[in-house]
Amino acid sequence: MPEATRESLAAVLDEIALLLEVEGANPFKTRAYRNGAEIVRTHDEDILALAKANELGNIKGIGEALQQKLHELATTGKLEFHEKLRGNYPDSFFDLFDLEGIGPKKVGALHKELGIDSIAALKTACEENKVAALSGFGKKTEQKILESIARRETFADRFSLVVAAPIAEEILDQLRAHPEVLRAQYAGSLRRSKETVGDLDFIVATNKPAELTDYFSKLDLAHEIIVLGDTKCSIRLENGLQCDLRAVSNAQFPFALQYFTGSKEHNVAVRSRALKKGLSLNEYGFTGKGELPDVHDERDIYKALGLDYVEPELRENRGEIEAADAGELPQLVSWENLRGTFHNHTTESDGKATLEEMAQAAIELGLRYLGIADHSKSSPQANGLHPDRLLRQVDKIRAWNESHGDELHIFAGSEVDILKDGSLDFNDEILAQLDYCVASVHNAFSLSEDDMTKRIIRAMENEHVTMIGHLTGRILLRRDAYAVNHDKIIDAAARTGTIIELNCNPKRFDMDWRWWHKARDKGVLTSINPDAHHPSQLQFLRFGANIARKGWLRKQDVLNTRTLEEVKEYLGVS
Repeated sequence: MPEATRESLAAVLDEIALLLEVEGANPFKTRAYRNGAEIVRTHDEDILALAKANELGNIKGIGEALQQKLHELATTGKLEFHEKLRGNYPDSFFDLFDLEGIGPKKVGALHKELGIDSIAALKTACEENKVAALSGFGKKTEQKILESIARRETFADRFSLVVAAPIAEEILDQLRAHPEVLRAQYAGSLRRSKETVGDLDFIVATNKPAELTDYFSKLDLAHEIIVLGDTKCSIRLENGLQCDLRAVSNAQFPFALQYFTGSKEHNVAVRSRALKKGLSLNEYGFTGKGELPDVHDERDIYKALGLDYVEPELRENRGEIEAADAGELPQLVSWENLRGTFHNHTTESDGKATLEEMAQAAIELGLRYLGIADHSKSSPQANGLHPDRLLRQVDKIRAWNESHGDELHIFAGSEVDILKDGSLDFNDEILAQLDYCVASVHNAFSLSEDDMTKRIIRAMENEHVTMIGHLTGRILLRRDAYAVNHDKIIDAAARTGTIIELNCNPKRFDMDWRWWHKARDKGVLTSINPDAHHPSQLQFLRFGANIARKGWLRKQDVLNTRTLEEVKEYLGVS
């Protein structure tokens, strides 16, 4: 029997609401399940224990029918009503909800009118112009659906770091636990902190390579063996992610690790440098006339070539070789340097945890300060706050700081919508009562590059805007960035003293790492923000530090490496 949790209870209620909306059920019934999910997530007491004891009757918003369903879920780990409802659809049906631009009602119409129960069926229907003929769709919607499907197909073999990184750590732990492994590390694009990965590469040093490849092929995570040899093994996991293992000698390990970490362009530059020094370099070692360099780890490879050590994140052939030659590589920021963060959400808008729960998670993570920036009123889909609710939240935060500020200081902010003309969702009188403001675009994505750039710059020119959130609005593997002129935005940030956020939610990583070196050189400050909607998402800060490193950022380039007193001074907060 699967063990029930608070989140599993809420997830089942959410899915029931989703499927009821698909089926066109009474909207009050749908809303009851959705509200029930929110209550389950945010109720102060141990709601799982209350559900097991069938003692939910006194909680506002949970009626008798919902109480019984939650009791069944909590005690058995499943719900017959949910399973019958879900059983009406194949697993492929649920992939439709991943597509940009079609919500439950449209999915329901597609299923009812055309029998569509998979992305493949939807693509065929669009290509045959059947979708455009449906009421409420039209040719434009049909074309957008095809574009969304094309994006999904383009990224079908790419994986988010939030998916790939935990798997890599789990496999690495299992490799290191093997008694015949001398050294082990993952390599490839994950080690370079690329924003998405296509596969995972592992390097192990061992005296018994065939034993290790056999061991790798039999990992519990392995769903399919692609290749199994004496020194190499490739497996595919159930989610489609390919994992490759290369087993080498201890002497070959640093060379293999450097080579398979990449990038290809970086390796070409490094090998070219080796040739100029009369050496040949490949994944197994140095060759050449005379005495060869003594190499024990990657640092020795770079040292032998007259270079400072190049951190994996920088290995993209974007000036790192020249900087390493001149002794000008930056001292990169690290995860340990981060003391707090901004741009986090609570249940006041679309977050999944209360202010107190987010604060407790920040304390457990060792943070000294936390910024709360719930959505503003022009984002009703995110339960955006109107001024009265916002100011009540500010008062609550002030009260927290009075009683708990020695543990964690909370900064009162808002993620304020940048309206289509560049004005802000709150007036200056409201904004002046906040500690800081994150200004973000959440609608009208189809503006021209020039108009979108002017829109954002106008917002930056407001004295109350502290930072710009997720600059391009991209959703990795799902939605392209809207058009914006990065050069002009960076220049405006330098001129106005506006921070550009490094949104380190793995679905965003926005602004893109390729622009941070330029922004840094212009004197633009960043804040590494997880855009956390759940306590666990504060952990995204680790990804953020790695992406910042990839962008050549140093400790002094990041606001949230500063002490609490330094941040208060920067924000003008007493």
